[in-house]
Amino acid sequence: MAAAKTGDTIKVHYAGRLDDGTAFDSSIGGEPLSLTLGQGDVIPGFDEALAGMEVGESKTVTISAEQAYGPRIDELVIELARKDLPADLDLTLGRQLEVTQEEGESFVVQVADLTDETVTLDANHPLAGKDLTFDIELVEIL
Repeated sequence: MAAAKTGDTIKVHYAGRLDDGTAFDSSIGGEPLSLTLGQGDVIPGFDEALAGMEVGESKTVTISAEQAYGPRIDELVIELARKDLPADLDLTLGRQLEVTQEEGESFVVQVADLTDETVTLDANHPLAGKDLTFDIELVEIL
């Protein structure tokens, strides 16, 4: 039986959870994830875990934060005065907002904290700084 290798398009089922057991994503009960190994379609550690797997094989892997979404970066958290933001902006804790810089580049931030006077925005990926555990099953090599 052939093993998955770089350049192969494959389909996998997966379930991801944090160290405390909290589930953060899963394809179970839905369509399997389709990706091409080595193309950067998924986080590096997930891609590496799939290499060498055979169809029907299942395994559990823990991926370090460095091989997932990287470390949390304190400089990506900023506190702004509410008065400096548009009055009609829907600010709720946990809400994601798209921010466009003067140069035209946009990125997503999450509302991390709210007070009467300030809003704290976090541009780190929500899973940055966390080790991730995945249950993976290779469904098909296309």
